[in-house]
Formats: sequence, structure tokens, C-alpha cells
Amino acid sequence: MIEKDSAVSLGKQCQILEISRSSIYYKPVGVNEDDLRLMKLIDRIHLNQPSHGSRKICDDLRRMGEKVGRKHVRTLMNKMSIAAIYNKPRLTKRNQDHKVYPYLLRGMPITKANQVWAADITYIPMAKGFCYLMAIMDWASRKILSWRLSNTQDVGFCLEALNEALERFGAPEIVNTDQGSQFTSDSFIHGLTSRNIRISMDGKGSWKDNVFIERFWKTVKYEEVYLKGYESLPVARKERKVFMDYYNSQRGHQSLDYKTPDEVYWSTSPEVQVAA
Repeated sequence: MIEKDSAVSLGKQCQILEISRSSIYYKPVGVNEDDLRLMKLIDRIHLNQPSHGSRKICDDLRRMGEKVGRKHVRTLMNKMSIAAIYNKPRLTKRNQDHKVYPYLLRGMPITKANQVWAADITYIPMAKGFCYLMAIMDWASRKILSWRLSNTQDVGFCLEALNEALERFGAPEIVNTDQGSQFTSDSFIHGLTSRNIRISMDGKGSWKDNVFIERFWKTVKYEEVYLKGYESLPVARKERKVFMDYYNSQRGHQSLDYKTPDEVYWSTSPEVQVAA
């Protein structure tokens, strides 16, 4: 009876926290080396040709000498949670019971820090597996405010990144996300609305609605992930911190007149302007 009551209690707690019960006991599922190699190739193709679906990616792989069928490519894409651009790449499907908010940024001039933040998740290949990277970016400066790596897709690691960003940098006016279930979950939404933050969500099939963080994924993969091939999640976390510090404080951006994200963020921060 005690074991049964404990199981029921655990189930209720998981419902409240909006995490799957199975994730409590989660152990990474092994993926064979051939599939891991194909997934890395698919990730590269998708990053350069996001409009390619399983048929075209299969053709691309075959031209590279890979003997693979479209059905298997589609299975691997589903495992990676990526899709062609006309069905916006997202790491989870929308929960139909969750509210979706309108896109607020169209035509809006975004010129200062903490005016708009963007949040998203992407697939990260490793030497012997894969994980997911969630990041929160300040839109005007491109500064990465916080990030988390996880081998599961529950909302927990997204909330950790959100709470860290809010604690370190204060509350923005707007947070923009896609319609993935992590971002439409009650706990994530409450984390925003309880601080009077307005919520904006990409339109269905509109990857350009969150274009700057999409560009960041390409930067981080080509300048870091593909070059190093992390051996494990702890190694990925260590290397990721080094790269994020470099990206924020040393890497100039052409679109920012070759200033760094840190320089633009702090020069346009409302708190700095008030103090001045």
C-alpha cells in the first residue's frame, strides 16, 4: 500500500510540474553508430537547406554515398525533432490544450536591451549520442543571457534557463518563442505572466519570426559543435560555457557594426541609460 501511495503521489507531482513520469527514471536510449553518423549528416544538411524534407535529404545522403531509404531518414528526423521549413523546425509538437499567443514583433523597431528576448531549442550531436540546447537571447544585442543542455525535452531545463536570465538581467518587455509544448506549458507561461512580461509566439511555419536565434544555431554548430564532437554531456557543458563567453564578449557581429553582444547590450540597457 505504501509503494502504491508513493507511486500515485509521484504521478500527481509530475502532473503539477508538467514533466513526464518516465523522465524521472530516464536512461538514455542507445543509438547505433551508423544512425548517429547519419543524424550528424542530416543535421548539417538541414542547417544549410532547411526547406529540404525527408525525400530531398535522402537524395542528398545518397549523393554522398550513403545507402539509406527515405523511411529511415524520416525516422531519424523524427528522433531529432526536425522538419522541413514549411513545417517550422521545432523540438516538440504543440500541445493542443495549451494557449497559443499571437506574434507581436512584426514591424516593431527593436533597439534596446531587454526590449525583446527570444527563446528556442535545438538538437546537438555528440560523439556517442545527442542532447538538446535551450538558449535565451536578447534580440537587440544578440547576447545569450542563459542556456541549458539536457538529454530530455521536458520543460524543466527551459525553466532553469528562464529563471537564471530573469535573476541576472531583470524582466524584458516581451519574450518570443515558437509554439512548442515547453513554451506553451502552464509553468513556463506563468514564469512570464507573473512578471508582467508580454508573450509573443512564432506563426505556424514562420521560422523567420525568430530569425536571430535561428542564425545563432548555425553559428554555434559550425564554429563549435561540429569542430569538437563532444564526448559526453559534461564535456559539452564545459565547452559550451567557454564558447558562450567568447560569443558574448569577443565575437563581433557585422550586423552590430562589429561590436560584441556584450557591448551592445550594456550600451543600450535601460538601467545604464537611467544611471547615466
